[in-house]
Amino acid sequence: MHPTVELVTQRIVERSRRTRQVYLSRMNELAARAPHRGTLSCGNLAHGFAACGQSDKNTLKLMSSANVAMVSAYNDMLSAHQPYQRFPDVIREAAHGMGSVAQFAGGTPAMCDGVTQGQPGMELSLFSRDTIAMSTAIALSHNMFDAVMLLGICDKIVPGLLIGALSFGHLPTILVPSGPMPSGLPNKEKQRIRQLYAEGKIGRDELLEAESQSYHSPGTCTFYGTANSNQLLVEVMGLHLPGAAFVHPDTPLRDALTRAATEQVIRLSRPQGGQLGLGHMVDEKSIVNALVALLVTGGSTNHTIHWIAIARAAGILIDWDDYAELSAVVPAMTRIYPNGEEDVNAFHQAGGTGFLIRELLNEGFLHNDVQTVVGQGLDRYARMPVLQEGHLVWQPASETSGNRGVLRSAAEPFAHNGGLRVLEGNLGRGVIKVSAVVPEHRTVRAPARVFEDQHSVKEAFEAGELDRDCVVVVRFQGPKANGMPELHKLTPYLGVLQDRGYRVALVTDGRMSGASGKVPAAIHVYPEAFDGGPLARVCDGDVITMDADRGLLAVEVPESQWSARESARPDLSDCWHGYGRELFAGFRRSVGHPEAGASFFWNDEGGV
Repeated sequence: MHPTVELVTQRIVERSRRTRQVYLSRMNELAARAPHRGTLSCGNLAHGFAACGQSDKNTLKLMSSANVAMVSAYNDMLSAHQPYQRFPDVIREAAHGMGSVAQFAGGTPAMCDGVTQGQPGMELSLFSRDTIAMSTAIALSHNMFDAVMLLGICDKIVPGLLIGALSFGHLPTILVPSGPMPSGLPNKEKQRIRQLYAEGKIGRDELLEAESQSYHSPGTCTFYGTANSNQLLVEVMGLHLPGAAFVHPDTPLRDALTRAATEQVIRLSRPQGGQLGLGHMVDEKSIVNALVALLVTGGSTNHTIHWIAIARAAGILIDWDDYAELSAVVPAMTRIYPNGEEDVNAFHQAGGTGFLIRELLNEGFLHNDVQTVVGQGLDRYARMPVLQEGHLVWQPASETSGNRGVLRSAAEPFAHNGGLRVLEGNLGRGVIKVSAVVPEHRTVRAPARVFEDQHSVKEAFEAGELDRDCVVVVRFQGPKANGMPELHKLTPYLGVLQDRGYRVALVTDGRMSGASGKVPAAIHVYPEAFDGGPLARVCDGDVITMDADRGLLAVEVPESQWSARESARPDLSDCWHGYGRELFAGFRRSVGHPEAGASFFWNDEGGV
């Protein structure tokens, strides 16, 4: 193992010793009672299979066959989740072929950040993760099940499903992806058209046509944002079948993988002799593997929040220093938009997850000695699935990249670090992703221009007020203020300013999304402004330095003047009502800070 990876892993083990032991003890106690439907009264059990056919009822009366819970985030508005409409029938058929039963245990909400960007509904996005976790727990609460299949793919959905399922971590669990849509309008061209629209050079019709050519069919969006980062991280944790992440939906290979996942989770169940559940597989080493995968691929900054929350659900405590130390030593092996020109389909065709995992294992950046859903050892994932004469088989991953513009070996990477940095100074603590930021833009020192919502930035841009070097501060966007929305709508405007030759950066206590791009952005800054954090005291004209190379985020104001300033306290009531936001007041009051996972499940020290 690389010494830094080993060091970070051991530090996480020591830091988590108490909380991890409490978690495992709880899971082992639950496992000792399996099969759980055997503890149900006759009336309970009769309710549990009342709607089943007679054959399934006969099976469920016995304790020697598995009952698989399906928890799905299906809806037919989300392109990534529309394919899940077909999955329950495929899963039921495969379960019957194993002499078992699969029941649709429950659905979870699934919102699309692409639809809600810049809209009031975006302020529910982060909180939807914990809502999904609770929905998953409710779906599994009937104690009818021996194994779990999680059907979800997008931003907050996979983290929410995992957090919820880890409360039932004694049960074996497999995540079942649906796959990306085929490539549409190239992402670079989409970005160009968005910037033309931001400058007023084209109209809405041209923009809508470009967007429709980009997002054009069932499947995930093809850029490497949070959704596709989810899939890669979950696969490197060994919670998918090998090579399952980026196979297109509604194809024979995708259906074969879904059937195989059903058969495999049944083999892992207690009635089939299995002993390990999700909570045993999600351990300190698998979490570190996920962080390495995130960093070597320039994945979503949202996962500096979500994977902290997932780890805590398994009793494991990680922080941003762990990310930063790993980022300093791991190779940057991919260039997937917005970090490059190509999309996830090109990555998959170039060798995909199998190539990536084999390279990282060979160089000691991933732990091989982990338990996966297909057995001991992550080297089982250095393979890719194919159909041969209608049969699903796995072949060794390609020895060489099929496209060095999107995927390279660990020995000849695009860069010798992962491109994620922690920023700290008298403005607080945050993170920055620099994998898509050219070196000359990674340090910006300029006067602040302060805003308290993203729409005001758009208005200032259109009025020409930002045509100068500036650090755009968008504050009161943290989880306690308004739910911590993504501010992805700012990207075209800031990108135009940078292209005009101005030195520009963003500082915010909000999020910037998995599509964080070429403009340097200090995000997730805390203490957030609503909590009286330093951002609440910044004024227009204050000189701010953001230095990604030195890890500095600071304002240059004399201490006497700074300490005498009062914190701004705008009226945020418009963010607390309408579009369902009033229902989440309790979430806003109790949510933790971003480095603690921005959840209301745990306190800042990791306790419940």
